[in-house]
Amino acid sequence: MRIMILGENSPLGWNTARVFKKDHEIKTIDPTEINLYDPILIQREIVGFSPDVVVNCIEYNDVDECETEGKKEDVWKLNAGLPGHLASICSEARVLLVHISSSYVFDGKKELPLFYSEDDEPFPLSVYGKSKLEGEKRIIANNGRYIIVRTAWLYGIKGRNFLTTILNMAIKNPEKEIKVINDQFGSPTWSLRLALQIERLLKEKALGLFHATSRGYCSWFELASYFLKKMEIKHRLVPCTAAEYFFSAVRPANAVLENSRLMMADMNLMTGWRHGLDQFVSRYRQELLDQRKNYV
Repeated sequence: MRIMILGENSPLGWNTARVFKKDHEIKTIDPTEINLYDPILIQREIVGFSPDVVVNCIEYNDVDECETEGKKEDVWKLNAGLPGHLASICSEARVLLVHISSSYVFDGKKELPLFYSEDDEPFPLSVYGKSKLEGEKRIIANNGRYIIVRTAWLYGIKGRNFLTTILNMAIKNPEKEIKVINDQFGSPTWSLRLALQIERLLKEKALGLFHATSRGYCSWFELASYFLKKMEIKHRLVPCTAAEYFFSAVRPANAVLENSRLMMADMNLMTGWRHGLDQFVSRYRQELLDQRKNYV
């Protein structure tokens, strides 16, 4: 197959490109290479390459910055407008669109250990979550061929994410207390594992909406503690509540997804979050430490 990947320098875009290039012809698009607000330019790229599949890994994902009045227009253009344009272009060209969405389309008010399945009604709390849900709606409204994959707490070796932020802070000042939220829960998901799951969906010619996250869940504090211990980094993490932070955006307390449709179709490749993190650290520990040298 010919596969176009938008967002090659994102954690998922980078891993998706490496998974797909083994058996497919791929073309990657970085946001700096094209005006993503111009549907004519996007259409020109897609028609010029003539792909079988377009994978959209691009989003505006600084959840707090999304709430800033001066940024909201760009947020909606990237998280809602771009998926809508892609859906229209792909539908017309008979191209399968794979789009990445988020657990933040839910309000997170379910009591643990209850999870959110694909059949649960979305109710986003933040501008980010609302824009991601609108992106889903615009894709579905085009009546084309699509796969929407909702995921959560994504991390990888490329791009900025929660793990690299915590690692930077711990290495820079190991004696300083770092407060980490202990009352918000999700399923940390390695972008490589998600890329492999997307590959499986394509092989099975699946269509529709799927949840795809690691199995099990933890708090941000539990995740940070486990990660730094595996990295063998000295640290002083202190658990705190979300109310102690002055976030601009409201985040769901329960961002845990259940991969119901993947499991029902016997297509679920997602493993436990600890298993994924163990593999990630085993493969990239030294590279992560080398990257952090500039922060000390």
